[in-house]
This record gives sequence, C-alpha cells and structure tokens, in this order.
Amino acid sequence: MVLAASCTLAASPDSATSCAQPVYLTFDTGHMGVAPLIADVLEREKVRVTFFAANERTRTNGSSLDNEWAPWWKARAQHGHEFASHTYDHVYWRGDVMQGKQLVAFKVKPSAGPKQDQQFTVTPAEYCAEIRKSEDRLREMTGKEPLPLFRAPGGKTSPRLIAAARSCGYAHVGWSPAGFLGDELPSGQYSNQRLLDQALSRIRSGDILLAHLGIWSRQDPWAPAVLEPLIKGLKSRGFCFRTLREHPDYAAWTRRP
Repeated sequence: MVLAASCTLAASPDSATSCAQPVYLTFDTGHMGVAPLIADVLEREKVRVTFFAANERTRTNGSSLDNEWAPWWKARAQHGHEFASHTYDHVYWRGDVMQGKQLVAFKVKPSAGPKQDQQFTVTPAEYCAEIRKSEDRLREMTGKEPLPLFRAPGGKTSPRLIAAARSCGYAHVGWSPAGFLGDELPSGQYSNQRLLDQALSRIRSGDILLAHLGIWSRQDPWAPAVLEPLIKGLKSRGFCFRTLREHPDYAAWTRRP
C-alpha cells in the first residue's frame, strides 16, 4: 500500500493539527484477555486507534461483544477511539460461488457463533447483514456511530466480496505489509523483541498497523509488552497516530451521508 507521505489532519489528542508522518493503528478482537492493559497503554500515550470488532470467544467463556464487555467498549468511545465491523461471527471468506458469470453466493466459514467451524454459503445480502450486525452491536454498546468500514477476518477477500460490501455501504480495510505486527506468530520463532525491532525498522508513513486484543495461540503475548515501546519508538522517529476516520483513502467515504 503506497500512501501520501504527508497530510494535514483534524486535531487529535496525540499531536497538533499538522501530521507529517501519520500511521494508523488498528486492533481486531480476540480473546480480550489483554484488552484492559492495551487500553491503559493507549491512554497513557494519548493514542487513538480504530477497533474492528467481532463477537469472538473470550477467556471468561463469554464473547467480546457481550454485556460483560459493553462497559469497556463504551469507555473506549468516551476516550475518542473509532469502531468498525470485523463481521459478527468472525466469518472467513472461502470462495465465490458463480453461475456462469454471475455471482450468487460466497463460501464462508465462521470461527465463532452458532455455526463455528462449519462451511456453508451466504448470499451477498446475507454477508452484508453479517457486517451490519457487528456495526449495530457496536453502536448499541458505545453510543457512537461506527465507521462504514469493515475488515474481513484474516484479510481474506475477493474483488467480488469487496464490491458486494461496497454496494451496501462498507469499504474494506486491510493493512500494510510492514503493518502486520506479528502478534499471531509463534513465540518460539518470533520473540517480542524481534517483532518490535522489525516493526520499528520497517513501518513507514501512511501504514495501517494491525494487532489484536488477545491471540489464543501465542504463548508470549505481544500485547501489551510490545505495544508501549512500539508507540514510544514510532513517536521518537517523528510518527503520529491517527484513526481511519482521517485516513486519506477513507476520509471521503466516512463522511458520506
């Protein structure tokens, strides 16, 4: 992803109005075990981020968008963060279903919800409803209008899926190659220090960064151990943090009536 090297953005808590080297930190949901610690770091550093939310299983045997977590989400809204859908049941795209040249459905496989780990098909309208369900829940919990954006789980999409989502009002957001912060990678091969050094050396202005609110498979959690030194390190290099509301590729889309 190649983005402009500089831009002037609206005022944000972490810097003045002029932002010469913006980066866009985003978090997807997960088991939520480190979510309160991540929130503490973001507040200490006065950084605002964009959360992409799905209703995923948590360490307390609930789910990330249940009533237990509603106060946490509301507090994030009060601190100025932005929100968007990650589909409600963390639904992975597995393929397009065509009749001749016409798209009729998508093969999908949720990793959460009542059909967890089952593969089936949904129409484009049903996929849009899946995006909207998470958006509706975020609005209910936070009292804030979510951004008209979504992130497909795993970043798995097709041009037809992206077009279908846009037709019902949602632009897809991936991440920059250097913005993959590695919190899903095995700790034995990718230590926190290695991931921190790699991110600090590779991230460039305009990059969209991706991390999670808890990864089940990583034994040495990336967050919050890497998060605070990463933010401090990027700031020391002249970077500033912005939400996707201010991203040049999405700003016009998010202002649509």
